[in-house]
Amino acid sequence: MAIIEWKKDGTVAVMTMNTSENRHNPDFTRAILGAFDEIEADEGISSVVITSSDAKNWSLGIDVVWISGAIERGETQAVKDFTYGLGDIFTRILQFPMPVIASINGHAFGDGTIMACACDFRFMKADRGYFCFPEVDINIPFLPSMLAIIMKAIPPYKLQEMVCTGKKSSAKELEESHVIVKACENAEALLAEAIAFARTFTKGRWIFGENKKRMYKHIIEIIEKEDPAFIEKPMQW
Repeated sequence: MAIIEWKKDGTVAVMTMNTSENRHNPDFTRAILGAFDEIEADEGISSVVITSSDAKNWSLGIDVVWISGAIERGETQAVKDFTYGLGDIFTRILQFPMPVIASINGHAFGDGTIMACACDFRFMKADRGYFCFPEVDINIPFLPSMLAIIMKAIPPYKLQEMVCTGKKSSAKELEESHVIVKACENAEALLAEAIAFARTFTKGRWIFGENKKRMYKHIIEIIEKEDPAFIEKPMQW
C-alpha cells in the first residue's frame, strides 16, 4: 500500500495517509508533495480532503525513530533536508490553489497537528482522538513558521493553553474554540461531512490561490527567511 493515495470523488480529491501513525519522514514528504502535484494537475478538482486509513491516528507528527537514527549515524544533512521538507509541505498547503480540508479521524500530535493547522479548514470526529502539541513535554521548541501556522488556526487564548501545557484537546472543545468547523459523531459522519463541505467550493482556482498567497504571505516569508537560521544550527532549537 502506498504511503499516500488519493481518489477523485466528483470535484473533491480525497487524500488518504496510509501508515499506522502517518509519521513524517523523507518518504512521507515525497509522497504527500507528489500527491498534491497530481491533484493540481487534474483540472476537474476544486478541493482536497486529507484523511487517514488508520482508525486511531490521523498523524502523530515527526518520525522520531527515523530522525533519532539519522542523528546517531551523523546524517546531519539528511536531517536538515528533511526539516526543509516539512516547510515544503506547509508551503504547498498554504499556497495550494483550492481549499485543503483536514478530516481528522484520529489523534493529531505535534507536527501532525501543525499540518492540520496549515490546512484551510478542519473537521474532527468527536468519539475518539485528541489534538495536541506535546513539544513542551519533550523539550523541542517550534520553528518560527510552525508557531505562525498554529496562530492562524487557533485563537490566542486557546493557543497559549495548548502550546504552554501540552494539553490534549477534544473535538468538542476545539469546535467551541472555532479551531475546527465541526466535531462529527463518528468516522463515517466525519468523512461524509468533510466531503460535503468540500463540494461547496466551486470558485475558480486562481482567486482561491491568490487570496491564500496574500493571507499567508507572512508565514511563507518566515519559512523562507527565519527558519533556516534554526535548521542550520539545530542546537538553537
